[in-house]
Amino acid sequence: MIAELVSSALGLALYLNTLSADFCYDDSRAIKTNQDLLPETPWTHIFYNDFWGTLLTHSGSHKSYRPLCTLSFRLNHAVGGLNPWSYHLVNVLLHAAVTGVFTSFSKILLGDGYWTFMAGLMFASHPIHTEAVAGIVGRADVGASLFFLLSLLCYMKHCSTRGSSARTWGWFLGTGLCAGCSMLWKEQGVTVLAVSAVYDVFVFHRLKMKQILPTIYKRKNLSLFLSISLLTFWGTSLLGARLYWMGNKPPSFSNSDNPAADSDSLLTRTLTFFYLPTKNLWLLLCPDTLSFDWSMDAVPLLKTICDWRNLHTVAFYIGLLLLAYYGLKSPSVERECNGKFVTNGKQNANGHSCHSDVEYRNSEIKPSFASKVENGIKNNASQRTQLPSTENIVVLSLSLLIIPFVPATNLFFYVGFVIAERVLYIPSMGFCLLITVGARALYVKVQKRFLKSLIFYATATLIVFYGLKTAIRNGDWQNEEMLYRSGIKVNPAKAWGNLGNVLKSQSKISEAEGAYRNALYYRSNMADMLYNLGLLLQENNRFAEALHYYKLAIGSRPTLASAYLNTGIILMNQGKTEEARRTFLKCSEIPDENLKDPHAHKSSVTSCLYNLGKLYHEQGHYEDALSVYKEAIQKMPRQFAPQSLYNMMGEAYMRLSKLPEAEHWYMESLRSKTDHIPAHLTYGKLLALTGRKSEAEKFFLKAIELDPTKGNCYMHYGQFLLEEARLIEAAEMAKKAAELDSTEFDVVFSAAHMLRQASLNEAAEKYYDLAARLRPNGQNLTILNCIRRLVEARGHFLVLQNAVSR
Repeated sequence: MIAELVSSALGLALYLNTLSADFCYDDSRAIKTNQDLLPETPWTHIFYNDFWGTLLTHSGSHKSYRPLCTLSFRLNHAVGGLNPWSYHLVNVLLHAAVTGVFTSFSKILLGDGYWTFMAGLMFASHPIHTEAVAGIVGRADVGASLFFLLSLLCYMKHCSTRGSSARTWGWFLGTGLCAGCSMLWKEQGVTVLAVSAVYDVFVFHRLKMKQILPTIYKRKNLSLFLSISLLTFWGTSLLGARLYWMGNKPPSFSNSDNPAADSDSLLTRTLTFFYLPTKNLWLLLCPDTLSFDWSMDAVPLLKTICDWRNLHTVAFYIGLLLLAYYGLKSPSVERECNGKFVTNGKQNANGHSCHSDVEYRNSEIKPSFASKVENGIKNNASQRTQLPSTENIVVLSLSLLIIPFVPATNLFFYVGFVIAERVLYIPSMGFCLLITVGARALYVKVQKRFLKSLIFYATATLIVFYGLKTAIRNGDWQNEEMLYRSGIKVNPAKAWGNLGNVLKSQSKISEAEGAYRNALYYRSNMADMLYNLGLLLQENNRFAEALHYYKLAIGSRPTLASAYLNTGIILMNQGKTEEARRTFLKCSEIPDENLKDPHAHKSSVTSCLYNLGKLYHEQGHYEDALSVYKEAIQKMPRQFAPQSLYNMMGEAYMRLSKLPEAEHWYMESLRSKTDHIPAHLTYGKLLALTGRKSEAEKFFLKAIELDPTKGNCYMHYGQFLLEEARLIEAAEMAKKAAELDSTEFDVVFSAAHMLRQASLNEAAEKYYDLAARLRPNGQNLTILNCIRRLVEARGHFLVLQNAVSR
């Protein structure tokens, strides 16, 4: 247990510096905005929605069905809300657990010696794991790995007890259940069943390729055939159920997610897809350059045979074939076992006996056993299953490295990424085993003590460097700004664009604008970046530029509803009502099919309809406004905040003198958001109109209590008091409103009027004068009205002359 505990402790210690990290990158959509984590959402939704909270059968779903991982996020949310510390803690603990189980698994293959210790430490420290552990959404890979290993260990127990214990099928049941759980953490977990089959055939039974078909044909080992058949049946059932549950349709991705898949050239697709596994292996060998995202042009497409990277591809596959040949070749007489030479299985090795690979006698195929020798003394009390040979471990290591990675190769279906570091979490087990057994084989072959020490210390040094790199890389995951800055070298377009969002949230406007423009320099047709830049410009009152970028964003992605929404709002504020109306209508007609985030799209469409209704409302077309509001309610997604929409419904009904309907929608608005100030004010006006004066006053006072800095609240209350002939109180409210909103013409003008009604002429003069100054070139009739009432307030003509001369 020492090796397991030390390895787990290292895995825990290396990631302690992630506990202070924030939510980063994909964490936002999977956790912060995922409705499936909220207590008011029925927990059963987890089993119908994908990892991001989208209905699994929706055309825009990523089809990433990981309900157990989402359930763990929901439990995190129930305990600690949106405090990232607890989420990171679970990830670190899971990684420590996986490291311990992996070390225990390595011990079965390598024995109790220091090579098991090396394998465990290498897995604990490998930098490729930082995205899976430091990035909270990587929990899917870590959780899948835990059940992956448990399933494999159960199957190994099934093999060792097969034919000699009644519990053997209990272990097989455990294999199936853990494989199912692994798949429900992340899709690639189901591949453990194929790895288990490889273990049974090539490691436990030590069959060579040429022996498989004769074995099946002659039915030499029915128990092996039955186990493999059951593995195949269970794997097929899981995959079939998975395909059925996601609507029997593959996911669709944008061309930037996987550019090679979008290429029209078969040669480009073929060369690039063959090259990508080479790039992934290089990240395992030398994880010097890591990135949060490898999409877009992070890995340039291979378009010609002359591309020098094809040499890497050729070298990779030749090396892979040589390793496979080495693992499956005919056995030699002399073997090594855990650092000592053995012949015909007679030499002991750290308490585990070894044997030759000549195990099949006549027609029976079964694993051989040799007598156990511990510390040079025979022990007849018990016997243990001998350690696999180096060739056996190579075969199993290759299966662990390759089989879980196959779903990411685009071989059977296109995936939504070019390279994803967290996908390498499970394959890294095979890599760590392969490096360890290779180092052990070299250690055995060399004769000089100096060379043996060199191999041992070189492996130990590799682990130290891996650990240092992991600790440093974890720092990049502390917050989004550091993460995106670290990815500029690999994926400048995506990194600069995301960095712009972070800088904007920090109110670093000029830096954010520069980041967006840098992103567009590298990739000019990114609709999201064009939209984000337009939004930044709009918020800084650069409306003409904002409209330009919204137009470009719509040209790049005609389904980008948020760009239509903001375009319509600018046009409406500029008085271009007909253009705004057409823009809102076009937005409302965009379907949500094949969209990456249908919830956000529906929210934008609902907002477009809301603004279209407001446009009709301001034009006095209240019936049309109501029709649009009702459509908005029908299309409104769960996460949309409906209080303003409900309040405007009430306003429209009130204008049409349908007071019961108006009251219903005002109440709905307050039910959806109890502190919604506009609903308090409008409902107060309705109550006053229907004679419920005391109730009305309570709502006005509640609005003031909710936001004492909002002049509009005081103004509404003042108007109520004015109607109640409480002139002095009304004047006080008016003065308070005008002081708070001294730049708002309507508030200042209404305050002056109310002060005049209370015969406070001097104060009225002050605010009439201020109102006139606020619109020196504005609506002539309103300005003349100000001047006339100012004259009435003071009773002399000099003020009129001054106002006109101004």
